[in-house]
Amino acid sequence: MSQPGPSHPQARATRAMALAVAGLAAALAGWLAATAGLLWATLADAERGSALALLEPRAALLVLAALLLLAALAWAVPRAYRRWLLAPALLLDQARVLLGSDSAPAIAPPPGADLQGLAQVINQLVAQRRQLRQDVAQQVREASREIEQERNRLAALMSELSQAVVVCNLDGRVLLYNDSARAEFRTLSLTPTLANGGELIGLGRSIYAVFDRRLLDHSLEKIDLQLQQGQASPSAQFLTSTASGQLLRVQMAPVRAVQAADAPGAPGAPPALNGFVLMLANITREFELAAERDQLLLGLTEGGRASLGNLSAAVEMLEYPDLDEAQRQRFQAVVHDELATMRQRIHNLAQRNSQGLATRWPLEDILGADLVAAAVRRISAAPDQRAAAAECDPALWLKVDSFSLLQALGYLAGRLADEYAIRLVQLRLMPAPTAAGGPASHAHLDLVWTGQAMSTETVMSWEADAMHSAGQASPLTVREVVQRHGGEFWFERERVRHQAFFRFLLPVAHSQAQTQTGPGTAETPAAQATLSPQDSRPAYYDFDLFKPTDAARALDDRRLDGLTYTVFDTETTGLQPTQGDQILQIGAVRLVNGKLRRQECFEQMVDPQRDIPAAGIPVHGITPAMVRGRPKIDAVLPVFHAFAQDTVLVAHNAAFDMRFLQLQEASSGVRFDQPVLDTLLLSAVVHPAQSSHRLEDIAGRLGIAVLGRHTALGDALVTAEVLLGMIPLLAEQGIHTLGQAREAAQRTFYARVAY
Repeated sequence: MSQPGPSHPQARATRAMALAVAGLAAALAGWLAATAGLLWATLADAERGSALALLEPRAALLVLAALLLLAALAWAVPRAYRRWLLAPALLLDQARVLLGSDSAPAIAPPPGADLQGLAQVINQLVAQRRQLRQDVAQQVREASREIEQERNRLAALMSELSQAVVVCNLDGRVLLYNDSARAEFRTLSLTPTLANGGELIGLGRSIYAVFDRRLLDHSLEKIDLQLQQGQASPSAQFLTSTASGQLLRVQMAPVRAVQAADAPGAPGAPPALNGFVLMLANITREFELAAERDQLLLGLTEGGRASLGNLSAAVEMLEYPDLDEAQRQRFQAVVHDELATMRQRIHNLAQRNSQGLATRWPLEDILGADLVAAAVRRISAAPDQRAAAAECDPALWLKVDSFSLLQALGYLAGRLADEYAIRLVQLRLMPAPTAAGGPASHAHLDLVWTGQAMSTETVMSWEADAMHSAGQASPLTVREVVQRHGGEFWFERERVRHQAFFRFLLPVAHSQAQTQTGPGTAETPAAQATLSPQDSRPAYYDFDLFKPTDAARALDDRRLDGLTYTVFDTETTGLQPTQGDQILQIGAVRLVNGKLRRQECFEQMVDPQRDIPAAGIPVHGITPAMVRGRPKIDAVLPVFHAFAQDTVLVAHNAAFDMRFLQLQEASSGVRFDQPVLDTLLLSAVVHPAQSSHRLEDIAGRLGIAVLGRHTALGDALVTAEVLLGMIPLLAEQGIHTLGQAREAAQRTFYARVAY
């Protein structure tokens, strides 16, 4: 349904001109009356009588002259206003449009020879500027053709990779992803039929909406440490489960900044990071199949041989015909006992398997000294807590899930600080002693402190409680972390030193020295990925997002050309949101880094749960059959909310659309509290003299083609292009930031309209 338009200032301008004519006439009449009064005061009585005798018969002529003067003013004032005030203002608006857009039409000839000459000169200057821009653009295209070719090669390669790849900057904003990643995120979505996974991934979106930020920060810290150590190909790997229950294996590799030759910094220093690459693999099914295979093998081999031997012997004895009754009963009892034993084994197998599924977790190799250093940093980052490394075998490698293990260490140190006021802990890592003196298969990782010990019951309760680290709850317990590693955990006292410690028994990995990248070694998994046999599809990327962001600043201080927008529109059953009209369709598209992302859109029909008025169907083209069986608004809005998360909302006549969204907040459970920009209000800011601010008219002034009008997505696309065309015009008026744009919009007449 078309949005209602507020009463236009053109009527106000007409009333203003009428009042101006009346005021001018009154002022002229007052001046004439004052002049006549002064002359009358200077006349003698005889002269006054002569004057009255002269003027009285001609009173009708004087009134007629006054009316003619009033008519002349009524004719001249509007024309003078249009010629000397309105025409220059319109010429200024058109000149600003030409200044900010290369596709806007030329200025139409205004009234007056002087203004026509000025308009002709402006058109000539604009034509010259466009020609110069075209020449510069051609030179830039020629100079950057090779760079663009390299980017296209990268995009083609990424699109064909069967492995899901996502590239992010250091703020976690997505700047590249391929089709495999889009398909992967579709499987991770809780509502794949609505947004097709688009609420989780998109250019400029935060990857932290999918992955725990602490997990990624931990991996980046490991990569940074590897860079400091001079490793040629640093990387990190972790596993995580998603909200949809999927298990992902993620490999992270750094994106290093290219430093100029004269850039400051120590010679030979490792390059700084400006992003990271994530390579995703969904191993949910693989993990389930491995667990099923293990269960089958355990069921076939666990203790079966002994029971089968006993059963075989008992059956053979029962076959003897001369076996007395007492012996027969004894061998029958053996059969029953062995069957019961086998049944119990199967029962125990099922229980152990169910526990094993919860504790089975792939581990990664890490240098023990790196793990200890990371634990020291993590614990010391907490308020009023300090940690130090004690004994540590520098050649010891561990096979662990470092993220969950560091959570456990931080949790235990926090409990010691909170409940026993122990502010300093030490970390000790040594190989576990072996009976034969051979290579150790396990290591002891100790969390040591001096001071008060605790009871065994307290240790058991800490071990079984869900961990809380840095004020955030974890679903894991220390016991589950230990079970993941197939290790042990216990508490000991050293009475001589007046110390106590928690000890983790962890598996040891083989030395990684031989696995470092070098000549002749295997390529990384990313290099081994095979090309997809499917047709080529575009990768979604924006390398400009590598540029540093001012995320720490308030959003109102962000520049308009650097924000991420969700431009949306709604089609509705009617124009009265407070009187029962409902949303029929929502369409949206993203603007990222000053570019329209047509491939990242949202479009969804909605069942309004009411009749659609016949008068509106020719406008929006949505019939009752088209929305029958579609999702209801309380299911659609949460997905749209996720799609628009962390962006600025934009709409044309946004007060109308936002009112419909706000009335559904209680039923849908989501609240749209993002900043909102209205292109109708912004048009009134950049084109104050224009008589119309309809979307079609604004698009026409900016030279934008209007396609798909009165469909939610079509209107959203046109609105997005209009916003892009307005941003340079706003900059010409000194409006550069979101806060400045919102303040300017609120000062317009249209900002007072409410729905």
